[in-house]
Amino acid sequence: MDLLVAATAFALLLPVELPDKTMVATLVLSTRYPALPVWIGVSAAFLVQTVIAVTAGGLLSLLPQRPVIAAAALLFLAGAVLLWRTAGSADEDEAEAEEEFAGRGPARAGGLRAAGASFLVLFLAEWGDLSQLLTAGLAARYGDPVSVFAGAWLALVTIAGIAVLLGRALLARVRLSTIRRVAAGVCLVLAAVTGLEAAGAL
Repeated sequence: MDLLVAATAFALLLPVELPDKTMVATLVLSTRYPALPVWIGVSAAFLVQTVIAVTAGGLLSLLPQRPVIAAAALLFLAGAVLLWRTAGSADEDEAEAEEEFAGRGPARAGGLRAAGASFLVLFLAEWGDLSQLLTAGLAARYGDPVSVFAGAWLALVTIAGIAVLLGRALLARVRLSTIRRVAAGVCLVLAAVTGLEAAGAL
C-alpha cells in the first residue's frame, strides 16, 4: 500500500464530504439512535460504497493511461465547479437535508436495528455521490485501488465520527458554505495537477 496515495485520498475526501448531506444525515440519525450503532451502520455503508467506487476506478485504470488521467482531471474539475456553485446555498441545503432525514427509520431502535437503519439511509444517500465519483477518479488516476480505498474509507469513517460526536456543535460554529469553497479549491488543485500530468507536462 502506498501511504502517499492513501493520504491524498484522505485529504481530498475529508473536505469534500464534510459539507455534504452525508454528515447531516449521520447527525440526524445520531439524534434518533445510540451513537455507536449509527457509526457502525454508516461506516459499513461507506465500506460498500468505497469498494464499489475503487473497483470502478480500478477497471478504468486498465484503459490507456492518458485518456484515463484526462478523464480523472475533468472529474476533479467538475467536482470543484459543483462544490463552488452550491456553496452559497449550503446552509439552506443543510436545513432541508435535516428535514428529509428526520423522518426516516423507526424512532426508538437500538443495536442491530439502529445500525441497519443507518446503513440503509446512508447507502441510498451516497449512491452516485460526489465523494464516490472522486474516489473512482483517484483509483483510476493512481491505478492503486487498495491505497485509495484505505484513504477514502478512513476519511468517510472520520466524517461519520465527527457527525456523531461533534456534528451539532460544528455546524453551529462553521459555515458549510466556507467548507464547500475550501473543498472546491482542493478539487481544483488536483484537477490542475492531473491535467498537467495528462498533457505530459509532469
